[in-house]
Amino acid sequence: MLDRRADELGQSRNALVERLLAEGLRREEHPMVWFRSNAAGVRTAAIVGRRIYIWQVIDALRTMDGAVAEVADDFSLTELQVRAAVDYYAAFSDEVDADAERSREFTRRERERREKAATLTP
Repeated sequence: MLDRRADELGQSRNALVERLLAEGLRREEHPMVWFRSNAAGVRTAAIVGRRIYIWQVIDALRTMDGAVAEVADDFSLTELQVRAAVDYYAAFSDEVDADAERSREFTRRERERREKAATLTP
């Protein structure tokens, strides 16, 4: 099963094992966090069962001056889920910040691509 999945992902068996182990250990410490592949194909921490990345929750908290209840309401999360995102951020802030920056850069490039394409079509 491991070899088949590694082939599907185009990864070596060892790279897949290392990723699964690292993600599994993080889930042990942060059970409300899961890892999803984002639009750019990068594995990114998210709230379990939701398509909401940890960096999105943290950005919203920053925008709303740390108002946990408001962020929970805006994202249709529980306050416990928002606090789980904060706990994960406390442990892996550099990674979460890099995820946010990578996502903003991807969005910027896609916007530029669409704008350029729009100028080429009548």
